[in-house]
Amino acid sequence: MTPLDKGQLWVMRIHAAALSLILLLAGAAAETVLRREIALPPGAILLPLLLAAIWFTFLAPARRFRSWGYRMDSEELQVVRGRWTQWHTVVPLDRIQHLDIAQGPLERSFGVSRLIVHTAGTLHSQVTLPGLTRPIAEAMRDEIRARIRQEAS
Repeated sequence: MTPLDKGQLWVMRIHAAALSLILLLAGAAAETVLRREIALPPGAILLPLLLAAIWFTFLAPARRFRSWGYRMDSEELQVVRGRWTQWHTVVPLDRIQHLDIAQGPLERSFGVSRLIVHTAGTLHSQVTLPGLTRPIAEAMRDEIRARIRQEAS
């Protein structure tokens, strides 16, 4: 399997850091209020939250990042992700109806994008492959599009 681009790891870490910051601010507010109300020792809430924030910002994204991979051949696109619950999605190229490349501001700054594949059907009809460089995403899109046109002929 091909791993995601390293820029995706930074995107994942920054998203986790933003959520951790919100959690830490809420914890600091809760600790301030509770220290006034009861005899709560300093750091009783904030210290465990700080340890959790470190885990969620630095360690968990790296583990999630390493669990992603993809492979595309002439017949199908395979996307693998997950550590505890492993997802192995196989998309036959002849079932693809629509393709998108998405890139938010944070992804743009780290040079990565998402390839979004829409397939026939309703259940799990959208497969997203993050962490591709823009040229790779465009090359995959063009290759799949050529395959779709070849099948239509």
